[in-house]
Amino acid sequence: MIAHLQRVSDTAGLLAYLYGPGERGAHVSPRLIAGDGHGAPIELLAEPGSLPYLAQALDAPVERLGARAPVRPTWVCSVRSVPHGPDLTDAQWAVVARRLVSAVGIALEGYPDACRWIALRNQPRQVHVVATLAREDGGLHQGYRDAFRLQSECRRIAAELGHLPTAPHPTFRAQETSVPASLITISSEASGSVVAKGANDDLSAMILKHAGFRQIEDWHGRRHRLPTTTAVTDRVAIASHAAQMLRAARYGVDLAPSLDVARMTTPTNPLGYAAGAALLQITDRVRSAENRADLRQAVDQLLHPEHGALECVREALEAASEHITDLDDEAYGLADRFGFAADFVSSAQSELVDSEDELRRVGGPSQAETRTRSSDLPASQSAALAVSPAAAEAEVVPIFGIEFTDAHAAARPPRTSGPRR
Repeated sequence: MIAHLQRVSDTAGLLAYLYGPGERGAHVSPRLIAGDGHGAPIELLAEPGSLPYLAQALDAPVERLGARAPVRPTWVCSVRSVPHGPDLTDAQWAVVARRLVSAVGIALEGYPDACRWIALRNQPRQVHVVATLAREDGGLHQGYRDAFRLQSECRRIAAELGHLPTAPHPTFRAQETSVPASLITISSEASGSVVAKGANDDLSAMILKHAGFRQIEDWHGRRHRLPTTTAVTDRVAIASHAAQMLRAARYGVDLAPSLDVARMTTPTNPLGYAAGAALLQITDRVRSAENRADLRQAVDQLLHPEHGALECVREALEAASEHITDLDDEAYGLADRFGFAADFVSSAQSELVDSEDELRRVGGPSQAETRTRSSDLPASQSAALAVSPAAAEAEVVPIFGIEFTDAHAAARPPRTSGPRR
């Protein structure tokens, strides 16, 4: 069971999408299965013709906040069950929805001033929970660690339902038969020349020749050497490329660390990991940021939705999960561990993505920024400055939540990857 979390700004548009046909007509029989409107008749309003009024009922506590209302006040959690188990009934999905909003603190059981929320189904094996983050007492739900709490609760629910994969019984597989390959050593001699030794057959000799080595045969035997005129940087590149080709041909290769591009060391990267060196550079940029603009640019290296470090880590973990299954179809337990790790990185992204507004307030906003934000308030919020008595007494707490969806795509939740085998 996997939960995908996002924040949107247009509740009416979101409901119109969820109750509509969806992408390629995927939505079937949209229906309300649970919710709490704190007096609002959400059961009567959850019809295609009444969706704008349902959105108004959910947004009412947000409108009372006026200028304090967050830019994206609507919280959306899409939960999907595993494909190999039986689907849950509407009543069971309603229980799941209540457990999720209680786990994150949006609607604690028995709390009279909780947030307003609904749960609806429009596809098999999936439920959407929609809530607005303003409480009835005028406070705001803090979204910090919502994604982590959701995933933890989903794992508990899946364990109770028996949907988690069990450890497979050990099986003995036939040992692969292969011709043992010679060990080829590529190293630098005291003179500085690069020599490959141990390539005594024609195939390895051809690979080394293709990489740029010259074959030498004398009383020492057959060996391969790079020309002495080869530049130092080219020596490393040629030796690393030759090692890759030889390993692809099932040869054992002992490549000197000084000739391995992947293990090139620097004073700040003593172990020679290129990815670690890149993250160290980002860390240095964050620590040396002198103002908010520099800090935002440095943090963007981590959080960019396509090229950021977190997204690259998530893709690498997901690729490892898929490749493990390709190599061994019985290792789905290990593949799932990598898959869940990728999902937790995605949860970490959802904690921080679109946090640019918060970073702008680091160090205190300037008067020009304050005037700009005040002038950009929607007319509906500017007109709703008169808050309720409960809201006037509530403590003003800054939001640091999960803002995961672009405003232009607020009414279209992104697709979530299904659980792996």
